[in-house]
Amino acid sequence: MISQAMSIPPVYIVQADLDAGAVIHLWLKSRRTDHPADLRVSVDGVELANVVTTRTEEFEFSEVELSQGGKAELSYNPSDAAVSLIYTFHPLTVRNEGICVLHHAAENAPPEVTDNYHFRPPFGWMNDPNGFGRFDGQVHLFYQHYPHRLRWNTMHWGHAITKDYIRWKHLPVFLFPSDELSKRDDGRGGAFSGSAISAAGSEGGVRVFFTEQMRDRQPEEQIQLTALSVDGLVATAPSVILPQRPDGLDLTLDFRDPYVFKGPDGYWKMLLGSRDKCGGVVLLYETLDPEGENGWTFITTLHRENRYGMTAAECPCMVPLGDINNPQTRWALIFGLLTSRDAITGRRNMTSVTVGRFNGRGFVPEVEQELDFGSDAYAFQAFVDDGGPVGIAWLANWTDVSKKDDFATAMTLPRRVLWDGAAVLTPPVESVVSLRHLALDASRLASGQQLTLESGAVEIELDLDAPGAPFELGFGHADIDLGVRLDADGLAILFTDRSRKTTPRYLAAGARPSQVRIFLDAGSIEVFADNGRWTGTKRLPSFAGVRSVALVAGCRAISAARIWQLKI
Repeated sequence: MISQAMSIPPVYIVQADLDAGAVIHLWLKSRRTDHPADLRVSVDGVELANVVTTRTEEFEFSEVELSQGGKAELSYNPSDAAVSLIYTFHPLTVRNEGICVLHHAAENAPPEVTDNYHFRPPFGWMNDPNGFGRFDGQVHLFYQHYPHRLRWNTMHWGHAITKDYIRWKHLPVFLFPSDELSKRDDGRGGAFSGSAISAAGSEGGVRVFFTEQMRDRQPEEQIQLTALSVDGLVATAPSVILPQRPDGLDLTLDFRDPYVFKGPDGYWKMLLGSRDKCGGVVLLYETLDPEGENGWTFITTLHRENRYGMTAAECPCMVPLGDINNPQTRWALIFGLLTSRDAITGRRNMTSVTVGRFNGRGFVPEVEQELDFGSDAYAFQAFVDDGGPVGIAWLANWTDVSKKDDFATAMTLPRRVLWDGAAVLTPPVESVVSLRHLALDASRLASGQQLTLESGAVEIELDLDAPGAPFELGFGHADIDLGVRLDADGLAILFTDRSRKTTPRYLAAGARPSQVRIFLDAGSIEVFADNGRWTGTKRLPSFAGVRSVALVAGCRAISAARIWQLKI
């Protein structure tokens, strides 16, 4: 049982009933350069630890393991000490229970949202998904994380697990920046994006690969590291596996986001994103080491994207769209294009998916398409799970990020990655149907009536009379103009931020679907047409829920419309 934290000047006390063996993670810094900060940990009146720091620029991490159980008290003087975060967990039960947050500051508090069903961190900033995969029978999601503010800064890896892709348990922070980078909150780098594989010979173990960024480091700002976790919770000290970029390619300093996967020849492969003077490039590495720990060598420039100028390829991933042992199986190569801009729609930072043949050392592209016409599904990462590939993305776009403003974000709904012989489909995973809490309507919307929504967390499913039958759906929202339209131009998310002069156009040009599914949540809209043949994701700059929905045009185009209230 956890009681409310009590403020008794000049001492602030956080209380919780904890078992012996419980672990406490806390971040502390001093408010004064001439006086250290300390935080005392006691159980049933017996002091077990006194955490002290002299740091004043950035919070210092400490771990305390309780040798006895009982009523724990964590006390400090708020005039001397600033505490960003305190959470606790028991190593034997954390996979079932998750961590328990005892304290966070106002600066890193999660947004207060009702019936929110998208993944969000329990505190602080989040961006790219990392190490998305199944280990020890559960799906793990690591992610780019800064615990102390809702703004990008020195990178850590957050961590969560799920059994159904929808309901998550938050685990302890997994990767930390180096000691040098941890001392200041200047955003010089940290543990950047990467991936994970099952650790050989370790049940439940995970090996992670990531980029360490250190601005102004010579000669390389970005190098590649690996770390092992035998229990899937705590990582060993990382080691460098790629200390420099490959020679002779005239690459910029961009050299990041290692994605490791098993190739059709049975060897571990690694993709890395970079750029040269012409555009973005995806690099291919290989190792014969069955554990993937050593021996990485550069093979080739696997793919190039130069339609958008000098644009960096980021967060590449590659998954087979069928049996990996079948030489006829196509592979999907997916990567983000940092700073890219679509001249027609004005959208920025798009994500590309290219389908082709991959033999382990070369890639022959056949079909190229955009992954998401809404552009707010960035840094997409996928792995092959039961039933085929599944992926997830950061539900945001770097164009909207400001260093001066808080920016709470989420992950997209997890999505399957399918191949229909002509195009990649990315429908939501099947378990999203478990969110259907209450059926709200099956007739009124289709007849043209406006429906009032008590909660903005809903799913809408539309069946059209004919492929491409035109319609326009309008949503009532307090802060923005929002809708979905299908017409001769294609399928569009209609979005206008009233505080901005111009807004990009979010359009799947030429789309002519027969069915459209729309998922609305606090801060987002996701549109899936024809089983994900066209998928559009848009982050909304407000957590206010959609209040109403109506067909404002094309009622006769809709043969059926169903609405469900969604809830975790």
